[in-house]
Amino acid sequence: MCHQCVIEGVKKTMLSRRALFTGAAATGVAGVAAGLAPARPALAQTGGRVVDLTHTYDSDFPTFDGEPGILTEEAVNFEESGYQLLKLTLFEHTGTHIDAPLHFSADGASVDELEPQNLVCPLCIIDITAKAADDANATVEAEDVEAWVSENGAFPAGALVAMRSGWAAKVGDPSFRNDEAGGLAFPGFATSATDLLAEQGVLAIGVDTLSLDPGNSADFAVHYSWLPGGRYGIEGLNNLEELPATGATIFVGAPKHRGGTGGPARVLAVI
Repeated sequence: MCHQCVIEGVKKTMLSRRALFTGAAATGVAGVAAGLAPARPALAQTGGRVVDLTHTYDSDFPTFDGEPGILTEEAVNFEESGYQLLKLTLFEHTGTHIDAPLHFSADGASVDELEPQNLVCPLCIIDITAKAADDANATVEAEDVEAWVSENGAFPAGALVAMRSGWAAKVGDPSFRNDEAGGLAFPGFATSATDLLAEQGVLAIGVDTLSLDPGNSADFAVHYSWLPGGRYGIEGLNNLEELPATGATIFVGAPKHRGGTGGPARVLAVI
């Protein structure tokens, strides 16, 4: 299929989704927690430019616990069999990946139970790169959310709000995960921000670091407050600097293994 045909196909799909979501019911946290798609506005008009928000990862990619998140083994050799096949040993929370509600709750939705319409969202980006340059454990606070709204207007219903800290550029360097003393150190969200986002009908949050919580968190407060409410998160986003603060649409290619707490995802933005 030609490149122009693909672009036109994307446009038609986006316009079709706009019509689908016009007049949808269920708003805010109650609707999300009940597994219902919140009312959402038209998705972004696009010129067809796709930005890959996903890191390529292997066994050297940094993980929260420091252990390899994926191991690769040759299962079938091309010279011997005429085709090739790899065997993967994979931990769910590695690379660019999704955190399902079940990750931090006893009975939350598993990754295969996430509603498909909740994986295509308006994307809003809160930039804290200046703050993170001075503090490795900087957080998105309520005042950052309020400042974003003051500048850009209200968050679209059903939006995914991503933190841009500049941390994606550190992948491959020890400072992506640790401070000079060896402790976990990276930016994340504060509950003051996520509580406010939940009140405003935001569906999901994302970070360009290893965790929704900052590295020095002792209680995973954001994980425990955000995910059990029926919402999800994405960790390890890439290339957020290529996108505007608002106006893009994010597509979350979540895995669908039964009972999963999350898993590696191919995440794309269209602008």
